[in-house]
Amino acid sequence: MEGRETPATDAAGGREDEEPLLMPPAPASGPEEEAEDCGGLWELPVELSARRPECGRCGRPEKVCLCPFLPVHPLKVSTCLYIIQHPAEESRVLRTVPLLAACLPEEKCKVLIGRRFSEDRYPELASVCRNKNTLILYPGAGAANLEEVDLSSPDPYVIIIIDGTWNQAKDIFFKNTLFRIPKQVQLRTSLSSQYVIRTQPTNACLSTLECAAISLAIMEKNDGIKETVLRPLQALCSFQLQHGAQVHHSKEHLLKNGLYDKPMPKNKRKLRRMELLVNNVKI
Repeated sequence: MEGRETPATDAAGGREDEEPLLMPPAPASGPEEEAEDCGGLWELPVELSARRPECGRCGRPEKVCLCPFLPVHPLKVSTCLYIIQHPAEESRVLRTVPLLAACLPEEKCKVLIGRRFSEDRYPELASVCRNKNTLILYPGAGAANLEEVDLSSPDPYVIIIIDGTWNQAKDIFFKNTLFRIPKQVQLRTSLSSQYVIRTQPTNACLSTLECAAISLAIMEKNDGIKETVLRPLQALCSFQLQHGAQVHHSKEHLLKNGLYDKPMPKNKRKLRRMELLVNNVKI
């Protein structure tokens, strides 16, 4: 007797030539049923997180206000500072620029935030950069020591300072042609940074406030300015250390003393920079 072909079955045991059985979709729940499932959560009060009130002068929370360490009246200086601040610095809690600005008259400390500064968008800054009495503080082979610059002009001077990490400052300096117009200067100082609650690349690196304090003291020929501007920074660090913060040594110090506990970078360029730090090579 001739045999018959038996249809193949699928994984579920059904025949291939049969229509698959479909389960009816579950009925959609309405708003009333969803509200019942939440068990009254919708009716719970929402607690809004209130921001701590801040001091209008120093920008610190009122409970840790640093105004007692600021000058009673803004310092009288002829030099004007232009602080070019990287956007990432604006959100840092322990930044120093607000303290610097609180020490000076508003018209003597102007803060511009951004990464790129074109002449079209910043005509005032372009005019400042073309002023013969404008200096930009950025170390390098082509920079003159500020202590040795001729400051005999009767007209007021302007100093541009870039606020950010070293990589951020380098990016801003080299990618904005305006900042290569003014005379480039650097500080020749043996002062170690007092901003000990933040890690610096080398022992010679200073915070923006410290750079401004030393520069103003040189420009105004008044060492008292440096002491006055540094006072709120010293108070800030002292307060943080008293409340659990740790002293941050520079990366150079950690590497030389075998205390650097982070993985070494795989990037050859970064690794080379760290080797130069250990060997006292200026970078």
